Amino acid sequence: MSRPGHSIWQSLGVVFVTVGLTLAFVVWAVLVGPEIQRIIVRAVVVTLIIFLVILFLRYFSLLWFSYLGHAERNVLGIREIKELPSVSIIVPAYNEGRVLERALTSLMRLEYPEYEVLVVDDGSTDDTLEIASQWEGQRGAALFRVITKSNGGKASALNAGIAHSRHPLVMSMDADSYLEPRTLLKGARHFDDPAVGAVAGNVKVENRGSIVTRLQALEYIEGLNMPRRAQGFIAAVNIVPGPVGLFRREALEEVGGYDTDTYAEDADLTLKMMAAGWRVEYEDQAVAWSEAPESWRDLTQQRYRWTRGILQAIRKRKGLFLRPFPDFPLWISTIQLGFEAIVWPVMNVFAHLFFAIVALLFGAGELILYWMILLTLLDLVAALVTVSMEEESLGLVPMALIYRFVFILFLDVVKMFATMEELFRLDMGWGKLERAEAPS
Repeated sequence: MSRPGHSIWQSLGVVFVTVGLTLAFVVWAVLVGPEIQRIIVRAVVVTLIIFLVILFLRYFSLLWFSYLGHAERNVLGIREIKELPSVSIIVPAYNEGRVLERALTSLMRLEYPEYEVLVVDDGSTDDTLEIASQWEGQRGAALFRVITKSNGGKASALNAGIAHSRHPLVMSMDADSYLEPRTLLKGARHFDDPAVGAVAGNVKVENRGSIVTRLQALEYIEGLNMPRRAQGFIAAVNIVPGPVGLFRREALEEVGGYDTDTYAEDADLTLKMMAAGWRVEYEDQAVAWSEAPESWRDLTQQRYRWTRGILQAIRKRKGLFLRPFPDFPLWISTIQLGFEAIVWPVMNVFAHLFFAIVALLFGAGELILYWMILLTLLDLVAALVTVSMEEESLGLVPMALIYRFVFILFLDVVKMFATMEELFRLDMGWGKLERAEAPS
């Protein structure tokens, strides 16, 4: 049983402590003499430089390896395989009646010789089961089947689908997503390499009618797919996303499928597979279009859950941080996952807070302004490069003007609260995102 009230009070405690420490620093800074204030300003300059160095190294290493991954996949190409293995597509669904029809229609239109679609109704209370049942039977190359079970969560539903599936490759797909027709063709070719256990697809935001969803569209391209493309270059993608992920059945059976003890079953399974020695690659042409949260409140709930789930997966396999060899790519990918989930949000939030205080107290506003302009230019360049690689709409690039200092800062604050609550092992209810009516 979740204790949301306890969780809220813990979050408020974090806010009060942060504000209290900030006010204490302000009072102390005002009371000290000019010499101490000059030392503080020098310390700020040094801190600013260190922060910028870390940020530039992070950005340009990701951009460089992302470009190498892009060149490897799209310039050199991947060897086509003669015989495509048959695929079982698992679609877990809980109260997805509004969007399920569109998802299944996209699966019927996949360009692939043989595959089955298993819709797992996870105890829905709406018309999900009724809609899924209307699709049962052979439709072109695909055989549609429906499995029903009592509500047990997404990981449980995926495991049920895997247990009932029949083919050597297994794809997981969210019911609120839909796939491009050539997604299976592009993803399955990676399994010609027997060491590949999974392939992460390319998730894009479908609904882009508001600022919050357009910012998410840019984030998926720049903040999620760019690192995934870079990790794909070394075959160590640390999260196979829920909307589109392909797995070798042998690998799934070896690691025991999905665990049900985290809020991020996709990250947990991916780390488990890599720890078992399987390679995890990325395919940018295996595209799933997914519905992003429409409001800041729903976005907060989603990212809060993601962060806690990733931290749970990391905690379960914390030994990976201490073993750089023999699998160095796995170690690098694990380090990056921990850095992005824990270290970077704290650095980013407190750097902004620290620099804002210094600008107000010591007249360093001009320096901070230059710093903000520089970071904004960096975001514009990164947005232009990644949007071009994805062949996406250039209309997303201007979103980079508010991407870092509004959107990313907001998300990092959410991640900090989620980290604190996970540290104290507080319970949290899943909640469910309200779906918009799917377009016809």
